Amino acid sequence: MDNPASRTIAVFGAGYIGLVTGACLAELGHRVVVRDIVPAKVEALSRGEVPFHEPGLSELVLGNTERLRFTLDAREALVGAEVAYVCVDTPPTPAGDADLSRVHAVVDDLVSAPHLAAVVVKSTVPIGTGDRIRERLDRAGLSHVGYAANPEFTAEGKAVSDFLHPDRIIVGADDDATADLVADLHRDVDGPVVRMDVHSAELAKLTANALLMTRISFANEIATLCEVTGADIEKVMGVVGMDPRIGPHFLRAGLGWGGSCFPKDGVALKQLASNDGLHLQLLTAVIEVNNLQPRRALQRLKDELGGFGGKRVVMLGMAFKAGTDDMRQAPSAVVASRLLAEGAEVRCWDPLARVTEPEPWARTTRYDDPREALAGAHAAIVVTEWPQLRELDWADVADSMAAPVLFDGRNLLAPAAMRAAGFTYLSVGRS
Repeated sequence: MDNPASRTIAVFGAGYIGLVTGACLAELGHRVVVRDIVPAKVEALSRGEVPFHEPGLSELVLGNTERLRFTLDAREALVGAEVAYVCVDTPPTPAGDADLSRVHAVVDDLVSAPHLAAVVVKSTVPIGTGDRIRERLDRAGLSHVGYAANPEFTAEGKAVSDFLHPDRIIVGADDDATADLVADLHRDVDGPVVRMDVHSAELAKLTANALLMTRISFANEIATLCEVTGADIEKVMGVVGMDPRIGPHFLRAGLGWGGSCFPKDGVALKQLASNDGLHLQLLTAVIEVNNLQPRRALQRLKDELGGFGGKRVVMLGMAFKAGTDDMRQAPSAVVASRLLAEGAEVRCWDPLARVTEPEPWARTTRYDDPREALAGAHAAIVVTEWPQLRELDWADVADSMAAPVLFDGRNLLAPAAMRAAGFTYLSVGRS
């Protein structure tokens, strides 16, 4: 795409957010250099190989080679750059606060680039981070360089679409010139630009995620009530979601949330309040409900089997949600760990999941075909809502299992059909 208002942009961080940001900005016609500190990642990206699964991203990287480059060198990334994006991760510290060391490391590189017009932070950061970066820039003599908070609202599995067709683009800046510049970078993006102060922009991202988490935990609380009263959570939430004041999104009961954002952002917001002497009681309960959810499911399955000791249990899905290979903070890790601790032999299937940590996965067996994993098993648990599972011949699967018991942790399958196939079928919030 030719853009007469194209800019030269440096993007720091080639993770999910940084790479999507860089590739999409290149697609919009800007000249982009993405800098990362991992040599293998930069080498792979320079060959056009995206190191993780994200629909549409490989096509953007390969289709914009004239405008999109990758480097390990911060100075190379900043040559001629007008805008620098900070897209590094902010993992939780042992105390629960966001670890901003990577953000500050990038800022240390940026202070050597007085030619910049603006620094834009997409990383999820606590309120006040912008103030500290502004002070650092000013001390380095870069008071002329604008600062903006531009939090991302992209979901893994559809991040490219979310960037190019967003429901809102938040630009938090305390001066009009910087706000105009960042808004102009998104000139050809199909979505409204919402301008606000930096503090509000920083809090908006954490608040949005906290509210989505609350909806999921509330659905899971009601699912527990459904299990003891005989109601059906799918029917209940289906009707609730028809109310235009509520809407249907994030009301699905299941094993709880995971991924890179919800667990980290929830704890960070809670800790941020605690540091100011506040106790966010509702958010605390929301997190507790989520932590209990996979354990409750396992207890129900354990009761059905009479214990996990010596049983072969198949985990159908490992990624935190379908459509991604991301296993960060996925409920699957809790499920696998608990099964192994109870003496089960654990088998796993997932079409995409990338295992980056040895535990607990080194003590499990992974299969490429779910039918092979299920053969001879005593039970299975649907952990990720992969659509491929709907296509299995479950009657044949039941015949191949030592005991056809299945806990549907995502309410993916039809109860009547599964029981007709010969399964003892358990699910979340359905009797």
